[in-house]
Amino acid sequence: MSDPLWSLAAPQLRDLPTYEIGKPIEETARELGLDPSTIVKLASNENPLGPSPLALAAMRAALLHAHLYPDGGGWKLRQALAQKHGLGLENIVLGNGSNEIIEFLGRAFFGPGTEVIAARHAFVVYALMTRLCGATFVEVDDPGFVHDLDAMLAAITPRTRAVIIANPNNPTGTIVPAAALDDFVARVPDHVVTVIDEAYYEFLDEPPDTLRHVREGKKNVVLMRTFSKIQGLAAVRVGYGMARPALAEVLQKTRQPFNVNAVAQAGALAALADEEHQQRTKSVTDEGRAHLQAEFAAMRLEHVPSFANFVLVRVGEGKAVFDALLRRGVIVRPMGGYKLPDWIRVSVGTRGENARFLDALRAVLAARGQATAEALA
Repeated sequence: MSDPLWSLAAPQLRDLPTYEIGKPIEETARELGLDPSTIVKLASNENPLGPSPLALAAMRAALLHAHLYPDGGGWKLRQALAQKHGLGLENIVLGNGSNEIIEFLGRAFFGPGTEVIAARHAFVVYALMTRLCGATFVEVDDPGFVHDLDAMLAAITPRTRAVIIANPNNPTGTIVPAAALDDFVARVPDHVVTVIDEAYYEFLDEPPDTLRHVREGKKNVVLMRTFSKIQGLAAVRVGYGMARPALAEVLQKTRQPFNVNAVAQAGALAALADEEHQQRTKSVTDEGRAHLQAEFAAMRLEHVPSFANFVLVRVGEGKAVFDALLRRGVIVRPMGGYKLPDWIRVSVGTRGENARFLDALRAVLAARGQATAEALA
């Protein structure tokens, strides 16, 4: 950062870390000289079944009109989402992935002199976006990897503009019970926006009725959801926020006119209607997650029981295990960036992918002399 240009840039950019994405298959293949078709990627909580066939057909059809600008307001998709969730069009805000909804919140409410509260082991983009906007990120400890709602409430000050809760949480996979979440929302003061990130909401057997907070319109609540996970549309980037009309209107003011492209809108609209594909994805996830956790228990590896499509597991030196798995053509996610250097996060894949990962993990840990939990202590 010795270039004098940095003296002209926003000061908060100097120490802002870059978000580390899950390692791509193509990059791994190039670096290690592997055939891309032999690599298993279980790093980014993607849908192992791929997109809905209906979504693929809709996106192919949409490409025929790629010379035309998309519907800047996303009317059809917002209308479908509103109908599905029992809301009005005025409650829905589309984003280029749900990450962009966080960016809208930042543009609208975060800035120098303000604060944003989240859990210690929360999605790192919350902290990055807060700091990018010049606001202060307030980290609250999460004993047992579960949000401490009382501690988060106690951390609120007159400067607080948002409290962010991911439910289920990434990267831990833990949840906050519905009753506790409802009580929390009721107690958050009116000058604070409660942001509930529900990227993995569809994987829950008994999801909380958070939508009632939007329907009632009494509290400043923003629910964030995405088409990247259970619908399998991570590559085309489409997510959405739901809020009471006045709050949604504020967020709409921060949005670029064509932030969600036409191909993404067409795919999301078709994927939303394909409930069979979503149910198949959930079934594969439920089975795979149970199998992974049972195998971790048999290997006497500490892990966090998950409600999402991934599992956090303690393997010793996480980066070293990640590198060793990578050389075997298996990509997972090391958790050093989440202050969990002894852990990796593995996404639930197909049966074959899960088996490939488990075989590779056993071999790596055996080679490192860490086949049991005692060896990790």
